Amino acid sequence: MVTIISATNRPGSSTLKLAQYYQKRLGEKGLDAGLFSLSQLPANIIQSDLYGKRSAEFEPIQQIITQTQKFLFIIPEYNGSFPGVLKVFIDACSFPESFYEKKAALTGLSSGKYGNIRGIDHFTGVCHYMHLHVMPLKIHISEINKEFDENNNLYKKDTLKFTDEQMDKFILF
Repeated sequence: MVTIISATNRPGSSTLKLAQYYQKRLGEKGLDAGLFSLSQLPANIIQSDLYGKRSAEFEPIQQIITQTQKFLFIIPEYNGSFPGVLKVFIDACSFPESFYEKKAALTGLSSGKYGNIRGIDHFTGVCHYMHLHVMPLKIHISEINKEFDENNNLYKKDTLKFTDEQMDKFILF
C-alpha cells in the first residue's frame, strides 16, 4: 500500500493541492496511492493519542499507516522547518510498526525561494531515527503559489521535469 501524506492541517493549503496533484499523476503512471491529510487528525490528538493512548478516532488512521509500505510526504515550510503537527502525528503513531523498515519519498514546498530545504533535512533525520528509508531524490518546490494553473496542475517545465522524475523513481523504489 502507498500513502501520500499532506503534512499540514492548514485549511485550503497548497500542500494538499500538491498532494492531490501527485496522487493524480501517480495514478496516471499506474500507481494507486491513497491520500491522508493531517487536517483529518482528531482535533484533540495531543490529549487522546500520545504516550501509548489510542482513541477510536485515531484507530482507522493507525491502520492505514500500519498497512502502508511506501509513503510520499508533501511537507510545507513552517518557521524554517516542518510543521509541528507532522511531528505530533509521527509521535502518535505506534512504534515500530508504523514506519520501521518502510520507504519514503520527501517533497518540500514553500512560498519563499528555498522550497523547504531545511525542513526536509530536519525530517530526514526523524525518518532515519525511525528506520524509515528515504529515497535519495528529494524535491524542493519554491514559490508554490506561482506553480499551479487554474486546474490545480503544475505547469512550469522544470517543476514538471523534476516531479515526474521523482514520481518515476518512487514507483521503482
